[in-house]
Amino acid sequence: MTHDIAIIGGGIIGLCLARDLAREGQDVVLIDSGHHAGTTVNAGSLHVQMQSRFLRMYPELVPNLEASLPLYPAAVRSWQALATDLGAEFELRRSGGLMVCETPEHYEFLARKCTRERELGLDVEMLDRAALRRIAPYLGEAVHGAEFCADEGKLNPLLANEALRRDLHARAVPHHANTRVTRIEPQPDAMLLHCAGGEVVRAGRAVLASGAGTAGLAASLGLHVPVVAEPLHMNITEAAAPLILHLVQHAERMITLKQLAAGQVVIGGGWPARFSGAQDFPTVEPASLIGNLSLAQHIVPPIGDLRLLRSWAGVNTTADGQCILGPLPGEPRVHVAVPGDAGYTLGPLVAAMAAALLLGRDPGFDVARFTAARFSPAATG
Repeated sequence: MTHDIAIIGGGIIGLCLARDLAREGQDVVLIDSGHHAGTTVNAGSLHVQMQSRFLRMYPELVPNLEASLPLYPAAVRSWQALATDLGAEFELRRSGGLMVCETPEHYEFLARKCTRERELGLDVEMLDRAALRRIAPYLGEAVHGAEFCADEGKLNPLLANEALRRDLHARAVPHHANTRVTRIEPQPDAMLLHCAGGEVVRAGRAVLASGAGTAGLAASLGLHVPVVAEPLHMNITEAAAPLILHLVQHAERMITLKQLAAGQVVIGGGWPARFSGAQDFPTVEPASLIGNLSLAQHIVPPIGDLRLLRSWAGVNTTADGQCILGPLPGEPRVHVAVPGDAGYTLGPLVAAMAAALLLGRDPGFDVARFTAARFSPAATG
């Protein structure tokens, strides 16, 4: 049997893409190894504004981030439409996001960023300490001010992922779980996907939606897609009364905070984890646990009274701050669908764009700078 399209990767992109294509009558198969499954350990932030710290650290990537910026408010709207379409409650709240800072110098940098983001179409504004106290009294005295983005928010990824899986099951989309594709072999009449257990899946076309695993699969075709697996640390506290009303992140330090509907506070923000063992399992670093929690209660002092329930490590995929979308150079039957920065936020939107490209339709955005061709020797040399 030859499927129309095989999707490699069962994260947020793969789940949404399989659903979009199945709704269009395509015979789709979803293949997921479960390795480094970033979607299943995600913290559920919906990011829109550019990361101040990232702009300072990587100024050469600012053009990429600015070019991608229009995708983010559209991505939040895609999440809202998906929740309505699925008829599912996964605690999606567009309650706004605060990027806080602790010094006048950093406030001025945020103000310049805010001006530029307004020029690029974002709904953002600066809040001084007095204005911030009125809408976020839970923030500590160390916070000097913040940039507020109205489109940011949060959701519960466990509930969202499960709702998507239920929908695919109802549509009878085949799902090969714990199945790792090791290489892709082009044939005149099909693409052969060779799996670690000896199984071979035939498909007319294939989509690499496997995050950092995309690099190895593209390499099996002799092509270069420079994505990197980045292990990161996260925490969750016991439930508390409603306290943190926004998505909170720091302009200069690694921290994000949000509170789930049940009251637990999820704390993340990019503190490093490490890979360990033969399977490169994402593993918690004690120094990150201590640093992450210490910074969290520095920004929001009331959470210092809460007990920590669980710490875990997940995997983020990084490239050059932009999505990678569309067919591989020289092999148009293999497409890539890897989101840019804040990949879970972009999931449903990037999946819809990837589906449009596969079906020969307008993806809604200019994707010329997002193609994998930018990594070819001709483009980089």
